[in-house]
Amino acid sequence: MLDTLILTPGTPEAGTEILKPEIRVIESEDTYGKVAVEPLSRGFGLTIGNPLRRILLSSTNGSAITWVKIDDVVHEYAAVPGVKEEVMELLLNIKRIRIRSQSERAGKMRLDVTGEGRVCAGDISTSSDFEIVNPELHIATLDSNDARLSIEFNVEQGVGYQVAAQNDGLSNPPVGVLPVDAVFNPVRKVNYNVERTRVGSITDYERLVMEVWTDGTIRAVEAIQQAAENLVNHFFLFSNVNRVDEEGAERAPVVVSPEIYQTPIEKLELSPRTLNCLKRSHVSKVGEVLEMSDDEL
Repeated sequence: MLDTLILTPGTPEAGTEILKPEIRVIESEDTYGKVAVEPLSRGFGLTIGNPLRRILLSSTNGSAITWVKIDDVVHEYAAVPGVKEEVMELLLNIKRIRIRSQSERAGKMRLDVTGEGRVCAGDISTSSDFEIVNPELHIATLDSNDARLSIEFNVEQGVGYQVAAQNDGLSNPPVGVLPVDAVFNPVRKVNYNVERTRVGSITDYERLVMEVWTDGTIRAVEAIQQAAENLVNHFFLFSNVNRVDEEGAERAPVVVSPEIYQTPIEKLELSPRTLNCLKRSHVSKVGEVLEMSDDEL
């Protein structure tokens, strides 16, 4: 475990000082990362570590294959001529392909191989949007020189885990479309530990140490940053709770001078689309716009 880091405080005023916690990256690899945050006030190690761990394991974005089309195969119980594995085994192997996506849009990949030999994930042809991070993964074995395997893969982005029947609403997929259980979450394991640390003579501060293991499609530090942003966005809702208008509350009337009220809407430099919408609603003056309700707008 990490050695205790002793921070020497400056010259506090009236015996008190507000310390700003700092984060540092201890280790950062393709599939593993370790960070530490300190000094934290008592109780904040658990308060921060637990929700971050939950979000990392449940709500981290990732890419996965959601369905495939295998030439000459209409359902998962069929057999592919010249392929040693059954279709169900092929789907299980395909499920383990890990993909790093360079964009948020869905896309396709293609596999076309012939001849006897071992087929791996690295044999799949991808666009510039996708990168397979485990190309050595075994997919199938062709057992003759005449054997051929042709597969189309559909790749999407998502969070968590999605069973095959839920992918794209494919509860009743078209003939030839084989849904695949999608493992979107790139985070494999998260561990956090809260330790005691000290600042000068004060010993009741805490240090939060987080360890994150990923599948290689995202670095651990990036996953932690994504989880923190997700958490901040949700907490931000509560920081604005006093600004939320009560449901059904009436909007206060806007008082303007007669000159502004009679101003034609053409002088507002609105876009042609907005201007035409107002004219179709028989609105021609600024004052009439101000009198419109939120629903009408």
